[in-house]
Amino acid sequence: MSAGSVAVVVPVDIGVPSWDLYELSIPCTVFGKPQPDLADPWYELRLCGIGEPQQEGQGGSMADNGLALRTRYGLDDLVNADTVIVPSVPDPCVEDGRPLPPDLITALRRAYDAGARMVSLCTGAFALAEAGLLDGRRATAHWMHTAQLAERYPKVHVDDSVLYVDDGDVLTSAGLTAGLDLCLHLVRRDLGAHVANQLARRMVVPAHRPGGQAQFIDLSVPATDDQGLGPVLEWARARLDQPLTVEDLARRAAMSPRTFYRRLQAATGTTPLQWLLNQRLGRAQGLLESTDLPIDKVGELSGLGTANNLRHHFLKQIGVSPSDYRRAFPRTG
Repeated sequence: MSAGSVAVVVPVDIGVPSWDLYELSIPCTVFGKPQPDLADPWYELRLCGIGEPQQEGQGGSMADNGLALRTRYGLDDLVNADTVIVPSVPDPCVEDGRPLPPDLITALRRAYDAGARMVSLCTGAFALAEAGLLDGRRATAHWMHTAQLAERYPKVHVDDSVLYVDDGDVLTSAGLTAGLDLCLHLVRRDLGAHVANQLARRMVVPAHRPGGQAQFIDLSVPATDDQGLGPVLEWARARLDQPLTVEDLARRAAMSPRTFYRRLQAATGTTPLQWLLNQRLGRAQGLLESTDLPIDKVGELSGLGTANNLRHHFLKQIGVSPSDYRRAFPRTG
């Protein structure tokens, strides 16, 4: 087992807002602090800036919060690394489609061609996708951005339900803490479960979290631009504990079942039955987070029926049991 070198892309020339520093700090914490009692040698960490490497005493780019970044290494140093990590890309490149720096995309392709293991955290997947490294592969990103990733890069098989995807030489993670899950997974792959578990204990985090990011997605309010459906959807949300059918909803909307099916699918991207299930799961999530009601009562009030039926749908759609979900989101008041 070998640790090897890890090169982390740092966007010194295009700005790092404060909320992106978390993803940047994760690989620095996992791979940058030697752990000689766990593995010696530990990883060799390189922070590789986009643009010319900064000399000692020179400033880097200024983020919105006044933070300047400097790096000793540049993009050319990605090529010889064993692992390359892109922690995130700037918001305008995700939200507004601003092009990523061409020299970054070229460097990522060169590193991959040279045999580097390629890794993205959160929106870093957009850089790997732009480089063509995710074509034909299963990949993920933060659930708030997976729809944009799938639309912009249709050759990528985007999975918004998982914390991370290990596709061998290319790995991607969801946002924020899921990046830590993936980095610990890399340590587990490289140095074994014992080392990864001990490192996780030192970081006061679980070595492996149950479920995926599906448990964090807000299912209760899907997007819709069909205002004519608003009243019937609100009517249904107020009666989730009652038996409801597509015919019931269509009748309430004064439409035929076929027309209602077509309108709802066009507005929300899902079928009426899946919409009802998502709403009931969202109601159950809220009850688990905010009450101490027994599981069977949560199933009843959310319209999912028995505790066994609630458990079945939670495991299938959210990836964890209702009990595990409640433990992950304990009441604070």
